[in-house]
Amino acid sequence: MSSRLPRGALIKGRLTLKQALLTLLIATLISLVAGSLELLSHAKSMRANIEQRTQQQLAIINGAAAEAAFQLNPQLAEQIALGLFNDDDVAFVAIQDDFGRTLATFESPTPPPSWLAEALFGDILDYQTPLRYHLDDTLPTSRVGDIQLTLDQRYLTAQFLARSYSVVGVSIVEAFLLSSLFIAFFHVYITRPLLKVHAAISQTDPAHPARWPKPTLRGHRDDELGHLVESVDHLLHEFQRGLEQRDHLHRLSRHDGLTGIANRRYFDTFLAHQWEQAAVANAPIAVIFIDIDSFKAFNDHYGHTLGDDTLKRVAKALDRCIDSQSDLLARYGGEEFVCVLPGQDIHGALSRANHMRQAVMTLAIPHARGAAESILTISMGVASARPTPGEGPDRLLNEADARLYEAKNRGRNRIEAFKSV
Repeated sequence: MSSRLPRGALIKGRLTLKQALLTLLIATLISLVAGSLELLSHAKSMRANIEQRTQQQLAIINGAAAEAAFQLNPQLAEQIALGLFNDDDVAFVAIQDDFGRTLATFESPTPPPSWLAEALFGDILDYQTPLRYHLDDTLPTSRVGDIQLTLDQRYLTAQFLARSYSVVGVSIVEAFLLSSLFIAFFHVYITRPLLKVHAAISQTDPAHPARWPKPTLRGHRDDELGHLVESVDHLLHEFQRGLEQRDHLHRLSRHDGLTGIANRRYFDTFLAHQWEQAAVANAPIAVIFIDIDSFKAFNDHYGHTLGDDTLKRVAKALDRCIDSQSDLLARYGGEEFVCVLPGQDIHGALSRANHMRQAVMTLAIPHARGAAESILTISMGVASARPTPGEGPDRLLNEADARLYEAKNRGRNRIEAFKSV
């Protein structure tokens, strides 16, 4: 499982990065929406303030401007107009008498209005107010002229943009701080526990899933994450039971129920595979047939219970004589055993057979009805061959079996051999 750890680290990085980017994106969108609403409110408030301030200024100077228009006094009119024009937000001022003659005018060059200026202030830039003069209490006020005023759309737009940059900057900072706090909180309470579960699963040995390093998630015992860990733990334990049942069935399908060594079915499969391998490599392969001498008489005399126990002891002794990494010992049926020795010629097979015969005699199992000895013995038939293409192992098995019967007919407790030419 160690090969999966780097990949797990990459997944961790990707998950954390995705979480951070998504959180930052959401926070930024929220802050932009909030900032936009604040800018709309600011634009509305700014328009109201501009209109109120401008109307107040016009109302304040109305009397003095009316006096200048009534007296046709250009000097006074210029002083009044210049006072208004000196305001930063005024681009044009004109004072006229009631005949339409201009007494004073001041104008600064302004560029064509931009779409933003037009959208924000286009309808509140121009003002025209009549100048009314009051002669005495016996006469009504009369119109003696007009004052025209145009606001500087460039200045107003710059003021609005300055405020906008401030709002946007604050929104970005707020979004970053908000997303950072959310990322930290979410990582501590959600992402990190999930990554611990992922790491534990990644480190699980598929052959032993129930031994997975079950993580402990503080604060999540009774929530969905805690339930997830318990569900995964239950699933892995059930999977472990399934593997054990599979292995048990697999052992039953290839092992003899009494002796624990391979059964006849697995022997046939193993021999066929090793025969093909030997044919490809042009290597020898040997087979040894083994039979317990006078075992029927042994069973009749000592009973089947002791007979079964004896079969187990003999199988264990024979199994210790082979190389479990390459060779196979199987129960062929009843008191018969068979051994497959890949890569062994007749000399190697005979050496192994002698070792087996001595191992069984070393058990010193009493046999009162034995034909050859007073202890339990075995007879063996050995055959070795180099497979040829298109040939099966049947002839090798028949030769080993024939040598076994030859050994039994010649007195038992002996080994007979055949070598294919």
